[in-house]
Amino acid sequence: MRVVLQRVTNASVSIENKVNAEIGLGLLLLVGIEADDTSEDIEWLCRKIVNMRIFNDEDEVMNNSLLDVKGDAIIVSQFTLHASTKKGNRPSYIKAAKPDMAIPLYEEFIASFEKQLGKKVGTGKFGADMKVALLNDGPVTILMDSKNKS
Repeated sequence: MRVVLQRVTNASVSIENKVNAEIGLGLLLLVGIEADDTSEDIEWLCRKIVNMRIFNDEDEVMNNSLLDVKGDAIIVSQFTLHASTKKGNRPSYIKAAKPDMAIPLYEEFIASFEKQLGKKVGTGKFGADMKVALLNDGPVTILMDSKNKS
């Protein structure tokens, strides 16, 4: 499972010209699910992300977590995170999980993240054509892959 996390001052996701979710200070998470991802990957990523010290403290040092700053989050599914660009000019998405497997894992990721964070989060809609807007703060952008946890 891959996650691109971006520290944001504000962010929103819109579907069919309607805002589906918007936040102020917090994280925008783009989540790509692979065919061999499990609940263990989800738990590790969610725990790691909510506790990651990437928000500034009073001395402008990244010492605070999303929990510490009482920030919000938006979680958006993005199968293109598993694009293979080795051959040719058209990315291959063969490693991305098919919807019958990916949707339950995406929903489990949202539920686990909300449990770790202690509140509801905003979301996109799996498979929808979404427009994501954000003001990246820092900029702070981190790529995480649950296959690289050891």
